[in-house]
Amino acid sequence: MRGIVKRFPGVLAVNHVDFDVQASEIHALLGENGAGKSTLMKMLYGLYHPDEGRIILDGNEVRIHSPHDAIQRGIGMIHQHFMLVPSLTVAENIALGMRSTRGLILDLDVVSRRVQELSEQYNLRVDPQTPIWQLAVGEQQRVEIIRALYRGASLLILDEPTAVLTPQEVDDLFRVLRQMTADGHALIFISHKLHEVLAISHRITVLRDGQKVGTIPTGEATRVKLAEMMVGRPVVLEYDRPPVERGPERLRLVSVSARSDRGDLGLKEVSLSVHAGEILGIAGVSGNGQRELAQVIAGLRPVTSGSIELDGRDVTGALPTTLIGLGLCYIPEERMVDGVIKEFTVAENFVLQDHGRANYTRAGIFLNFGAITRACRQAIRAYEIKTPGTDVPVKTLSGGNIQKLILARELTRSPQVIVAAQPTRGVDIGATEYIHRRLLEQRSQGAAILLISEDLDEIMALSDRIGVMYEGRMVGIIPRASADVNTVGAMMAGATLEQL
Repeated sequence: MRGIVKRFPGVLAVNHVDFDVQASEIHALLGENGAGKSTLMKMLYGLYHPDEGRIILDGNEVRIHSPHDAIQRGIGMIHQHFMLVPSLTVAENIALGMRSTRGLILDLDVVSRRVQELSEQYNLRVDPQTPIWQLAVGEQQRVEIIRALYRGASLLILDEPTAVLTPQEVDDLFRVLRQMTADGHALIFISHKLHEVLAISHRITVLRDGQKVGTIPTGEATRVKLAEMMVGRPVVLEYDRPPVERGPERLRLVSVSARSDRGDLGLKEVSLSVHAGEILGIAGVSGNGQRELAQVIAGLRPVTSGSIELDGRDVTGALPTTLIGLGLCYIPEERMVDGVIKEFTVAENFVLQDHGRANYTRAGIFLNFGAITRACRQAIRAYEIKTPGTDVPVKTLSGGNIQKLILARELTRSPQVIVAAQPTRGVDIGATEYIHRRLLEQRSQGAAILLISEDLDEIMALSDRIGVMYEGRMVGIIPRASADVNTVGAMMAGATLEQL
């Protein structure tokens, strides 16, 4: 790809980027959210069309008009969110959209035999007759890889392929990718996870703000160097966690169950406790009850059984306003849905939960806009929020700055208990570093923190104890000192402490 440019209204998403990949190599495309990685690859796959630049495939300049066109040219793409029909079998999903060798008659037996061959060749272990809904997430990803291979992909784009996998499933995927490169395939590995890029790639290209920062051989790269290329300044990746004396129990759940949005039990008899001065990290693959857990504690989802206590007081079924008054703060998973009101200004969002407080009102009736603005400006300075002012709509801020605003609003109240659900999802490395420092600061000040994250690196870096959820249950809680990636990964797949 030479001089590739892509513009969207008001945004130069990709700015004259050069990129190449060779047969038998894994070329990692690294960058923060919004750096232009996925946009660049969507042009290679025909989902977008470049405004400027050339695409050269096997020495010939080509124009790729659609994904069908890309597939015909031997380019496959595995998306972050799988494109599979749950009710169909593996073989049916792979045959979908392809011509049968028998004209109008389905040739699923032919497809099944070829799937079996590819499964054995690449050790992908997939039964062609199994319906997709019966497969685990890692197995579904294997189906996506088999489908790309079945269609003859010699160049394969993998967009954040490890986002929903356990550590063991990541290891399995990497073995498959190495086998594919040994057979001559060219792979493009899109990611923002530094350790994975260093483990699997041959070369690394870093994008920042739609521009190419550079390409380096993986052997010359380090996590620190790559992070600095991504952000444009030195970044701290290892945190000092000073010892803090564990205080009294602040949050306690006893056999708590709750229904999911689908109506079934999304949370099944979960028990845990969090003490002052500690971070309890909750790990697990997405969709295993973490969302329900956070919302139940924050008073946003009803409890069907069990009890919740704050500082020894039963708050089961309490309203969010009551919980806030008792010292609970909640950093929600979906910041644009549950954290802010997009059309409201920065200042209005800053006082969303506190606008009735005496210092923000006059005579208890009228809002004191001067006091609100002053408090918001102080928070903007203290939390390093980049915004043109306090009166701009919050939707004009970047994801990282919106997250900092939520953090400022919640932590300004000096909470006793913090529920942080996916606090760094979708934010850049610089904002992630800042958020981590703030959470550790609150720990030192005696807050009890429940950190729910699908990022195992984040859990391992910040937690004093680690709990693992699987299918709505708490598989076990272990001290950080005795936790390693293999143990936590096995628990994320459902293994209990007794089985380990």
